[in-house]
Amino acid sequence: MTEPKTGQELIQDYLKTLDGSPGVYRMLNAAGEVLYVGKARNLKARVSNYARGNGHSARIARMIFETASMMFLTVKTETEALLLEQNLIKQLKPRYNVLLRDDKSFPNILIGKEHGFPQIKKHRGKKTEKGSYFGPFASAGAVTRTLNQLQKVFLLRNCTDSMFAGRTRPCLQYQIKRCSGPCVGKIDEAGYASLVADAERFLQGKTTTVQSNLATEMATASQAMEFERAAALRDRIRALTHIQSAQAINPHGVAEADVVALYLEHGQACVQVFFIRANQSWGNRDFYPKTGAGAEEPEIMEAFLAQFYDDKEPPPLILLSHGVENPDLVGALLSDRAGRRVEVAIPQRGEKAELVENAARNAKESLARRMSESSTQNKLLQGLAEAFDLDAPPKRIEVYDNAHIQGSDAVGGMIVAGAEGFLKSQYRKFNIKSDAGKNSDDFGMMHEVLTRRFERLIKEDPERKSDAWPDLLLIDGGAGQVSAVAEALAEMGVDDVAFIGVAKGIDRDAGKEEFHRPGVPAMALPRNDPVLYFIQRMRDEAHRWANGAHRAKRAAKVSITPLDDIPGVGATRKRALLAHFGSAKAVRGAAIPDLMAVDGISAAMAETIYNFFNP
Repeated sequence: MTEPKTGQELIQDYLKTLDGSPGVYRMLNAAGEVLYVGKARNLKARVSNYARGNGHSARIARMIFETASMMFLTVKTETEALLLEQNLIKQLKPRYNVLLRDDKSFPNILIGKEHGFPQIKKHRGKKTEKGSYFGPFASAGAVTRTLNQLQKVFLLRNCTDSMFAGRTRPCLQYQIKRCSGPCVGKIDEAGYASLVADAERFLQGKTTTVQSNLATEMATASQAMEFERAAALRDRIRALTHIQSAQAINPHGVAEADVVALYLEHGQACVQVFFIRANQSWGNRDFYPKTGAGAEEPEIMEAFLAQFYDDKEPPPLILLSHGVENPDLVGALLSDRAGRRVEVAIPQRGEKAELVENAARNAKESLARRMSESSTQNKLLQGLAEAFDLDAPPKRIEVYDNAHIQGSDAVGGMIVAGAEGFLKSQYRKFNIKSDAGKNSDDFGMMHEVLTRRFERLIKEDPERKSDAWPDLLLIDGGAGQVSAVAEALAEMGVDDVAFIGVAKGIDRDAGKEEFHRPGVPAMALPRNDPVLYFIQRMRDEAHRWANGAHRAKRAAKVSITPLDDIPGVGATRKRALLAHFGSAKAVRGAAIPDLMAVDGISAAMAETIYNFFNP
């Protein structure tokens, strides 16, 4: 029996059946795992490169050697091939591809337009609400800081529509001069609209006009001896100046762009993205893409751009520190996604080059910090393995905790840690469905959470090919919780995942934690042991995550009203009813003519609502 062909010999056989069509190819190993996904303008020409005996980097040579089969898919254009390639990379996560591990959306500032007195607020997700959106901002903190200053300058409300409708006297925001008090008639609709227009002009970069108008108003008020009003306008001008000076970079010649800079060292990469909007820096974010076992800068940059803008709208200009392998193709793909022309450029001089240089310096510094932290993290994982007699330092640690109040709104929380620190995109929460939650049975809740977690793992990845399987479980609890975990894992036939219970000890004092394992006496670590601090940090993070999920569940429960049960009353009509009447109780007592006075409530719907409360 002849040995199956692999490597270059195998690839040469595939060349016999390929033509010059554009498409995507996959390279698989003997176990059927996808090693690499690539695109090609000409499949035959591209694959023939792999059939050569020399001229390959060490990374490509290893990949060719491991290749035991290939798959091909032809498309109409090279742009379609690039799009399909990146979709497959995200789905399959091949070992030799560059992969961006990012699943977070970026926040925006929204000035809503569904109310006569628009609300200003933070918004994340799909832009379905009517209003003006400004962003993206690099983080929620950047949005919050900007909103705080904008409220001081433009005095726009941040309260919900239902809270607005229920006010009878000014709130604290008005007292501290962060709102103009439209809820109680302190400003009319026209005056408030003028504030909204000023805020929008500022967020569009027209800061000089806004500041000049405020200065003129202050001078007029002073001449009219309205000194209190003049002082209030002076404070608003100072707040506006603070916003402008707080921006780290305020480019005069770049109105709207993303600055993308890459730094690569020892096979690890950091990409810094700075968001420039309205001639202002709206923050930056660093990313650490998986470099596919040694990819070079052009391949990393091209993969990053294609994957980063997969679910984000590209700005008109993207400034890069390094070129990409196919600049025309990337520009066409981004332009297609934006529905307008997107320019991708590598500036060589001037203000744009300075922006890229600054981003590149930040990328280098961020990667240095991350590599230092990674070294420390690896030492802690090694210490953890030694302290608890593990076979090897764990690559993935899952930490579990439950949260409830006397059994109500019970949730379980799971956080994940590894060599790169906390992996927040991997966090999960579990709404407790069994009677264990109602009965305040912590052991039963932990049993349910572990059962649901591992049943899904077994179903989705029975061969354990992905990195979703944990090496170690940390449980917030003592011997009882450990027994619940042992029982749950035994029922599912999982006998090779280590688990440890973390209890606070007799005095419930941080530093005196006791650690419980099946069949082993409880033990403790020295108070000054770095491994102990490491475990405490993970336990506290799990506690924070579970409590946050519990609070969110309680808050959602509080917001439920009888209006949710009325046929035909969705979110928009519910919001309109609450804004008009102030509460569900007031809607219950309303007559049909009063209900018809609400926007969006027809005679038939008014009758439906009335009959719901008055059967």
